Amino acid sequence: MKMTLGAVARPGTSRANKTGSWRTSRRPLYLHVNCTACNLCALSCPEGCITGTGKNLYCPNYDYCKGCGVCSTVCPVHDIEMIAEEEQCAPCVPGVAPLKAPYSDIEIKHISSA
Repeated sequence: MKMTLGAVARPGTSRANKTGSWRTSRRPLYLHVNCTACNLCALSCPEGCITGTGKNLYCPNYDYCKGCGVCSTVCPVHDIEMIAEEEQCAPCVPGVAPLKAPYSDIEIKHISSA
């Protein structure tokens, strides 16, 4: 039997393994103010977890985001901030500027249902 070093997973298995819990101490906060839909954040994301279709409509999937900060670094209009993992923010909603803490549970429910 031939043995190789390392491990190989079947294609597509990473979707079943939500790896966002591996995130560093920071995560991206999409401001949805100056986005020009250049798509650089999505193209440069090593996890491919950023989606969007127009100005101020890009959001990361935090289930897979590792917090590497590449999206924030390549954004030409500085519309992505890296924030501390512990810092509270409302869920990313395309086209809606995030609420800054402190905010009420009513505000979060309103944004989440949008």
